Amino acid sequence: MSNANQKTELLGLLPAQLADALAPLKVPAYRVQQIFRWLHQRRVKDFAEMTDLSKQFRMDLQNQFYINQPKIKQKLASCIDNTVKYLYQMQDGNCVEAVRMVYHHGVTACISTQVGCRMGCKFCASAPLGLVRNLTAAEMLGQIDLMDAEYPEEERVSGVVLMGIGEPLDNYENVLQFLRLLSCQEGRAMSLRHVTLSTCGLVPKIDQLAKEGLALTLSVSLHSPNDAARSALMPVNRKYPLDQLLAACGDYFRKTGRRVTFEYAVIRGENDSPEAAKQLAQRLRPVFPGMRPHVNLIPVNPVQDTGFCAGSAAQFRKYLEQEGVNATVRRTLGEDIQAACGQLRRNEMQDHNSNS
Repeated sequence: MSNANQKTELLGLLPAQLADALAPLKVPAYRVQQIFRWLHQRRVKDFAEMTDLSKQFRMDLQNQFYINQPKIKQKLASCIDNTVKYLYQMQDGNCVEAVRMVYHHGVTACISTQVGCRMGCKFCASAPLGLVRNLTAAEMLGQIDLMDAEYPEEERVSGVVLMGIGEPLDNYENVLQFLRLLSCQEGRAMSLRHVTLSTCGLVPKIDQLAKEGLALTLSVSLHSPNDAARSALMPVNRKYPLDQLLAACGDYFRKTGRRVTFEYAVIRGENDSPEAAKQLAQRLRPVFPGMRPHVNLIPVNPVQDTGFCAGSAAQFRKYLEQEGVNATVRRTLGEDIQAACGQLRRNEMQDHNSNS
């Protein structure tokens, strides 16, 4: 990727790609490794910080390349728990959100993969604003880097969920590049078993992802047990209805050995009845024969203009368990800072438009 000045971006390149980019400077292999480590282990934001390189070489890098990282535009820290929500501004002025969440097993970063989203889910804060553009692998990594820069090394991010703004599989190539960089042994070396990718159900991309041989967890947003209701909530269902989506989930499990989890936003009066639980169980049982499917229940977030209210996730969990489906209620973090992605960016854009 190049910016307006035709400089080449380096943070988003794998080692072999970095070597190719630096080839005009006749950089030896060990220097390429040094630069890669500076970018992905030390996570520097400026070539001047690469102190084991000569001053002239650093100037050459500065003249021909750049490191594409966002900056923090706004940060909200929860008074309830250790959750921190970030509004990041990209170099082109666009904003996305990310959330840092602390669990007993470590620190998880929920990051965005697109500026906006074109999936149009009715309960989502990002849907009315549409898709602006895809994020690059570097811009995804930068969201994690800025979080880690504020904490000691022992409190660095140890897990990632691609559940922020955007549909990850709608930005497939950049997300795949991000995952390869995140797990690269010469860099961050994060196991993809600590990564969860959430999708609304782009069936061809799920099939493609299954062939990549990655160990990540796939999380599929269902939110309804039947096609009519799901299509009303999630337009993607009109193109890839539940039968196709669940068949793809079964294939993903068989090819990867990684079970798929299902997300279900509990909406009062829409999808929280005993009958809905029964329909959902009937849909999910054939996906993993002989195994109990797992559903992650989420009280729907109160987003302005949607008119949706949260149903009782605890009660719906009981309904599902009576039908033989394992269910957990997602722990709610950062309620006092609107930690659900999309709302902070939406407020920022509304403020910007009102001041224009």
